[in-house]
Amino acid sequence: MRRGKPEKRVIPPDLRYGNVRIQTMIHHIMKRGKKSLATRLMYDALDIIAERTGKDPVEVFETAIKNVSPVMEVRPRRIGGATYQVPMEVDAERRLALAIRWILAATRSRSGKPFAERLAEELMDAYNEQGAAIRKRDETHKMAEANRAFSHYRV
Repeated sequence: MRRGKPEKRVIPPDLRYGNVRIQTMIHHIMKRGKKSLATRLMYDALDIIAERTGKDPVEVFETAIKNVSPVMEVRPRRIGGATYQVPMEVDAERRLALAIRWILAATRSRSGKPFAERLAEELMDAYNEQGAAIRKRDETHKMAEANRAFSHYRV
């Protein structure tokens, strides 16, 4: 059993837009400590979004994250030898982490184009409430809805 929760690290905002969520996305894109590459990919994707939509790329990014973020999810809970999938609300930090994870998974599963372009397309799809990340969110919501009968087992 854990004694106490570790304190949350404070993430500074990104340099170009001054946005903490964009910096978090850059951290999630990063592989093997190559932060400058991850930063370049993210900013290239935002530039592509601005060019194609003509809207503020930060607004498109924020809306896409909000659209993909799940409100409910199922968590396994063991009661008397049986494990039930209990629907629970998702707290804000996990909501952001799941949204970013799903968007990046959908981006990496696309093929045939450079990463920045695929990321821009996935963010624009999420902004328009379509694409693989939105399907993942809907799937999660359906699971929670299907297991609503076990909601009285909440922790």
